Amino acid sequence: MKGTLAFNIFLGAVLLYCAWFLVSFLEMDLLTTLLGKFVGYGVLILIIIFTPELRKFLLLLGDTTLKGRLRFLEQFFGEDRQGQQEQSTNVAHMIADATMELSKTRTGALMVLTHDDIEDYTKTGSPLDAKMSVPLLESIFFKNSPLHDGAAFLKLNRIIAASCILPVSKNKTIPKELGLRHRAALGISEATSTTSIIVSEETGEISIAKRGQLNRNVSRVELEKEISEYFSSI
Repeated sequence: MKGTLAFNIFLGAVLLYCAWFLVSFLEMDLLTTLLGKFVGYGVLILIIIFTPELRKFLLLLGDTTLKGRLRFLEQFFGEDRQGQQEQSTNVAHMIADATMELSKTRTGALMVLTHDDIEDYTKTGSPLDAKMSVPLLESIFFKNSPLHDGAAFLKLNRIIAASCILPVSKNKTIPKELGLRHRAALGISEATSTTSIIVSEETGEISIAKRGQLNRNVSRVELEKEISEYFSSI
């Protein structure tokens, strides 16, 4: 809930419970009865309100648990981690090349790195399932391309979909000069365990969004490191 409106809602719920205890202690029967209705259904109400946060927590828990199991099995079955690391490095280099070119020409872009086929978001765009290449990434975000609007989902060395619609973050602490592209990148990072790369159309600045946090003015070295670490953590 950190850095989101959900934290304010949580504080409001705590204050409501405190008020109920207070009026109960003061034997204010009418208020006790009214507030008691909210308290009685409090768990259900909180589940409804915090559905996105609970979903994100469960996804993170399952993702972490799965990775732990895979690492345990690797000790016995000897998965080729070196080959996977090399592939992640190559993909990071390719995405970084495309990102730097887009930055030079101030071509707005939004790329979402994902481990899974999250159909809730990829189905909102155009499915591609194409092998990744620098020219293809550049052509997707070319201003006259029919796919340039929206986000492209990248899964290791493949482009899953393009022109996808993402949830927009409602975090009020986001700087006002940042547009919808940055807010969408933060929104998807709050809802899923993805990492997003943003290229500003106005300045060409490169940013990275993950876990609801935005890292701005990222260098090529930092960019490649983030991409490589993300894909090698599968």
